[in-house]
Amino acid sequence: MITDNSKRIRWIKKGFYLGAVLFALVALAFFFLGEDVYCFISVGVLIVSFLTFQFIDFQYVYFEVDNGKIILKFFPVVKFGRKEYSNIEFPANTLVDYRFEKSVFGLVRDLILVVKTKSGVADYPSVSFAAVNKTERLKVDQALRALLFR
Repeated sequence: MITDNSKRIRWIKKGFYLGAVLFALVALAFFFLGEDVYCFISVGVLIVSFLTFQFIDFQYVYFEVDNGKIILKFFPVVKFGRKEYSNIEFPANTLVDYRFEKSVFGLVRDLILVVKTKSGVADYPSVSFAAVNKTERLKVDQALRALLFR
């Protein structure tokens, strides 16, 4: 089973960058027209939208269960500077538990995988499923549940 949210990510990324360019051009137009207050408001909206995208943490997510392995690849979509590409891969039989936790005032779900290691039980860092639609999230949930209750 493979889940990939690349199509939705493209739309989110385009929307963010088009909105950013639009607000930057509006701010620039207000600046040249001498409307300082509206210029500051436009720049403020641009900054708030950027911070909102950072706070929600939209991520590209690739999830696969194949040949007894769980593979989870993810990286933040809207991030200036260096992107942090992450990859989690482990044998499916070491999965002990998983959970979807709500974050950002209950609006976003994060996936946390719990695995058995040589040192005991450990949690992987959470992966934001903000950009994963409900249908795909349920597929991931069912695949992980099937692995746990074999």
